[in-house]
Amino acid sequence: MNLNRRRFAAGTVAAGAALAAPGIARAQTTYRWRMTTTWPAGLPFYQVGPGSAQAFADRVDKMSNGRIKIQVFAAGELLPAFEGFDAVSSGTVELNHGVSYFWSGKTFAAQYFATVPFGMSFLGHYAWLNFGGGNQLWEETYRPFNVVPFAAGCSGVQMTGWFKREIRSLADLKGLKMRIPGLAGRIYASLGVEVRQLPGGEIFPALERGVIDAAEFVGPFLDARLGLQNAAKNYYASGWHEPSTVSEIVIQRKIWDSLPADLKEVVRAAADATNQEGLFLLEARNADALDMLVAKDKVNVRSLPGDVIKALRSVTADVLNEAAKKDAMTRKVHDSFFAFKRKHDKWSEISEESFLVTSRG
Repeated sequence: MNLNRRRFAAGTVAAGAALAAPGIARAQTTYRWRMTTTWPAGLPFYQVGPGSAQAFADRVDKMSNGRIKIQVFAAGELLPAFEGFDAVSSGTVELNHGVSYFWSGKTFAAQYFATVPFGMSFLGHYAWLNFGGGNQLWEETYRPFNVVPFAAGCSGVQMTGWFKREIRSLADLKGLKMRIPGLAGRIYASLGVEVRQLPGGEIFPALERGVIDAAEFVGPFLDARLGLQNAAKNYYASGWHEPSTVSEIVIQRKIWDSLPADLKEVVRAAADATNQEGLFLLEARNADALDMLVAKDKVNVRSLPGDVIKALRSVTADVLNEAAKKDAMTRKVHDSFFAFKRKHDKWSEISEESFLVTSRG
């Protein structure tokens, strides 16, 4: 090779390296984020373990090959339990893990993306979110707050809750002090319940000391982890208030908009995987936990009386319709949700519900 050819080859290599360098630098950029949560430290499903905020953070780290690092803070470690959404909105932290009904005081429409009393099970709810326009409405609802939402955990059907005294009729709700969040709290309040919204870590001591008479959290597996069976023995079912409760992760919009396309897909896929993992975890654990609560802790599993359910259903319809009249965004979400529910109910009746009846003989 003569001198000119050597110079040309060397120049070509140098030029190629110079062109590649910006791409290499971008690929190696590491994003370091903080994520607050509404959950107490160590709580399975929500804070640690499969389906949790920490599981999402770990999955994002692995899937991004270390390009996104997320430090997770339980409630009280960096912020109080219910301040994470505002912190993301204002840019104080990058992400928060919670449930959208915690922010229904900011916009009533937020309630629908978590769950709706007497709404749909996880099958219908997720069908609406993913293929009925729900996710697009969720993002539209949150746009004024400068955050982008992702479903990241589902508890399935929840229990009505723990009651120190048996509920025999609608009259027993009058003056009852109960921890219950979101729309269900407003509905109970219409029936004379004194509603308290407490973070998870404060439920047991409040119930044990008699500060509250009843409390709702999730279901057998997680409720037992909080020790609620040691503070009350009447455990009520129906799941009327939360038939499919969806946890969310919100991220600052400016951060989301600045992410390269491949990392956006990482975040989406990690949230989706965490979402499914959490649902399957609780479906696998709740039956055994319920058996243990009954056999070991002598818990009485009961169903709400018919007159209570009837009143709850009536008030739910009134509250939802009234809220939809007052706010255009809520009306838009409300109409979408219930139009989808009407169609899905017809299919569910002859598919899932029919199968469940026949499969039990």
